Amino acid sequence: MTPPPPRIPPLPLEERDEKAKELLAGALGVGGGRELNIFTTLVRHPRLYRRWTAFGGVLLTGKLPVRDRELLILRTGHRCDAHYEWAQHEVLGRQAGLTDDEIDRIRSGPDDPAWDPFDATLLRAADELHDASRIGDATWAALAERYDTEQLIEVPMLVGQYHLVAFTLNSLGVQLET
Repeated sequence: MTPPPPRIPPLPLEERDEKAKELLAGALGVGGGRELNIFTTLVRHPRLYRRWTAFGGVLLTGKLPVRDRELLILRTGHRCDAHYEWAQHEVLGRQAGLTDDEIDRIRSGPDDPAWDPFDATLLRAADELHDASRIGDATWAALAERYDTEQLIEVPMLVGQYHLVAFTLNSLGVQLET
């Protein structure tokens, strides 16, 4: 099935001014000559792009263990039906140590009995934020047994960031790279 055309397409190379070129030169995930559509689309709003990439960069290099971060992002991507984010973070999840079985199981959620209890807690935190806009007391207590204050702050910020990304990419029609 062919996806519909993007509502806002990536900024073509020939239309990029010096500011766009500068912003894209420092983009996370752009490397080896391969540009990502997320960046080449969102750079159309340079001021917002600059601040968003700085914020996202802090979360991608934050205090949460990388594997935990990817569990939270993938569950959020799944819950938001964010195909672009799922595809990008499926690769990052594997690099962070998630197995193919775990990545597939993220879709089944925290009640799947095969999950380690803390992994289930992470998935539950993402679900609670998605459904109720807050982490429930029992889930918070389980997170607080392992995480310090900075990590506890990062959990809802990370999930919120990936809701923002999912809502934006889904609405703009950002397509996977071919």
